[in-house]
Amino acid sequence: MKQATQQQRDHRADALNKNRGTNGTNTTNAQVQGNRGKQLDHNQKTSQKNK
Repeated sequence: MKQATQQQRDHRADALNKNRGTNGTNTTNAQVQGNRGKQLDHNQKTSQKNK
């Protein structure tokens, strides 16, 4: 198995980091949580490709 590059490790850490205690926003984490919320939304209509 290939070793993850530094960039891949940083991206993984950013996805998990909520940036608590700061005024800033972690855009990687925001995108991950947005996608997760969309997938968990029961009112989300499925596309015809998925049927």
